[in-house]
Amino acid sequence: MEEELKCPVCGSLFREPIILPCSHNVCLPCARTIAVQTPESEQHLPALLHPRSPAPAAAAAPGPGAAAGSAACPDSECAAGGGGDHADKLSLHSETDSGYGSYTPSLKSPNGVRVLPLVPAPPGAAAAAPRGAGPASSSLTCPQCHRSASLDQRGLRGFQRNRLLEAIVQRYQQGRAAAAAAAKCQLCDRSPPEPAAVLCEQCEVLYCAACQLRCHPARGPFAKHRLVPPPSHPGAPGGGGDGGKGAGGGRKLPTCAEHDLENYSMYCVSCRSPVCYQCLEEGKHGKHDVKPLGAMWKQHKAQLSQALNGVSDKAKEAKEFLVQLKNLLQQIQENGLDYEACLVAQCDALVDALTRQKAKLLTKVTKEREHKLKVVWDQINHCTLKLRQSTGLMEYCLEVIKENDPSGFLQISDALIKRVQVSQEQWVKGALEPKVSAEFDLTLDSEPLLQSIHQLDFIQMKCRVPVTVPPVPLLQLEKCCTRNNSVTLAWRMPPLTHNPVEGYILELDDGDGGQFREVYVGKETLCTIDGLHFNSTYNARVKAFNSSGVGPYSKMVILQTSDVAWFTFDPSSAHRDIVLSNDNQTATCNSYDDRVVLGTAAFSKGVHYWELHVDRYDNHPDPAFGIARINVVKDMMLGKDDKAWAMYVDNNRSWFMHCNSHTNRTEGGVSKGATVGVLLDLNKHNLTFYINGQQQGPPAFENIEGVFMPALSLNRNVQVTLHTGLEVPQCVKQPKQPNN
Repeated sequence: MEEELKCPVCGSLFREPIILPCSHNVCLPCARTIAVQTPESEQHLPALLHPRSPAPAAAAAPGPGAAAGSAACPDSECAAGGGGDHADKLSLHSETDSGYGSYTPSLKSPNGVRVLPLVPAPPGAAAAAPRGAGPASSSLTCPQCHRSASLDQRGLRGFQRNRLLEAIVQRYQQGRAAAAAAAKCQLCDRSPPEPAAVLCEQCEVLYCAACQLRCHPARGPFAKHRLVPPPSHPGAPGGGGDGGKGAGGGRKLPTCAEHDLENYSMYCVSCRSPVCYQCLEEGKHGKHDVKPLGAMWKQHKAQLSQALNGVSDKAKEAKEFLVQLKNLLQQIQENGLDYEACLVAQCDALVDALTRQKAKLLTKVTKEREHKLKVVWDQINHCTLKLRQSTGLMEYCLEVIKENDPSGFLQISDALIKRVQVSQEQWVKGALEPKVSAEFDLTLDSEPLLQSIHQLDFIQMKCRVPVTVPPVPLLQLEKCCTRNNSVTLAWRMPPLTHNPVEGYILELDDGDGGQFREVYVGKETLCTIDGLHFNSTYNARVKAFNSSGVGPYSKMVILQTSDVAWFTFDPSSAHRDIVLSNDNQTATCNSYDDRVVLGTAAFSKGVHYWELHVDRYDNHPDPAFGIARINVVKDMMLGKDDKAWAMYVDNNRSWFMHCNSHTNRTEGGVSKGATVGVLLDLNKHNLTFYINGQQQGPPAFENIEGVFMPALSLNRNVQVTLHTGLEVPQCVKQPKQPNN
């Protein structure tokens, strides 16, 4: 986390940090050193038209003492005094606007960030300015993103102070000092023990200088141990800063920068800054979109916490990946030794002519091993760096979340959320996969005659033309499973397989003992197939292929889909006004207009039944229940287009509707507590509705075929809860059809 608390200009911990318009932070004293003041008359002149020789020193320029005093005084009192504007808007010239032929060298901070040096104004510059020239304008370039920000008449006082970061830095310094004071030698006979000088990472013991020379000399078995400085960060034992005291523990509430007597109470969404009531009544925020400060504080905290969860998961995967890489190092070492032993055995079995080639072949194996080790070490270092950066950002964000200063939090929350999201996106697909394998793709051809011994060399498996087709894949039954009407299959190649595999072909029958069909072709060894029939038995098999041809089929695996459908409302396809809760089983709406939501299951075969319980029914609305295609129109009542078949009902009667055609008006409506049942019989291709267990009218629709999804339309006056996994009612259950 310490990197998050360092100024990009001076490389030290932040002192009086201010927030730039680009959301980056910089120390106030550092900001004074990198501010640039340019006469307005020179801003529009090309570089070639600027004067190349200094004008006569007619006007008195500020002396070195004044400039040094302005840059060295970090207190806010200096800015408030008579020389405040001068201190905030230093008369500096960058190498692009100086107007002089000499080159002004650039500087770099301890963090490697390029900054503009402090260059005094040329003598007589004020006198040389033409009469009528405009006043000087000051600007500040961010040392991280190099965006330039113009300073108004308030100078650097126009930038907001990052009080939250300042509090975290203070707590971090206190925790580091406490940790350093608590680090005592663990083997001292003195009372009290001497302060620890080093920590052995292998022994995990703290030593003072005398005890380290006596008990842990840098020779013998301790020669390879690594000694590091004792822990001095806030996370070390004895650290922790102020014990987690929030900003509310005696801290003065922040006041508005423009109205000193008013506290921040609102948040301007347009300007992304906290404001007071006087800002809304008199200032520039009167017509802006403003929201309560506490509500926006909680909202941004929730967004940051949610983004942190994603980074935390990636950091956990990265730690596991580092363990995998370290195990891979050992496997590469072991396999390399095995290949060397095999090579030596083969070479010793050959005639004396092979002896001259043995050393060359051993060298190639060593180079291959060193190459793999180098690739893995590079990947370990790269992943460790990313993990350290993500961990530091996480610790900093967690400290920010602990703060109870809403306005300070909202000053930096947008930037932090973006940084956390960018940090999560850096773990792209494939970043946590080894770049090399532990296997050595080398083979030694010992068949050629004695005349070909001098041409004997390794043959890369990947470059070698395969001689035979791949062997039979092995189905991993422990990973194969079914869920609702989807199945997942996994397979692998047998161990010690030398024939390359370019891909796999997965085949599935029709669920009724019919012909097999290809459902997947690719390189993956795990596949999920959705949209199958419920209450059906499927047979699956897989085969591998390469450039030589297609290998034999694997053993067949039998998969049984669920007897009844378990599903919920689908949030991904629902209209944006639909509000889902109760694990996506309860639906309501934010609009007075009817909006459509679909279920997560799709049916094309069999008999299916589900119910919807009316939890709330106000002002006699007309909810609609039924089925629909995936591309149904979702911003109007269900059944008004040709992609839906529905029954809409009020408190007295119901109608069936398809293509905006109303039919079969039936007495009997719904109220709070009513239950609507939907029976979809795709064996007879009809749809029937029930209210409180009684069939509502005749079968609603006949001769319906294709793929259908449960559907519902409602407005804000209705709340409905979905119940699935129900058996078909006995009174309408159809006898099981005999197999053909």
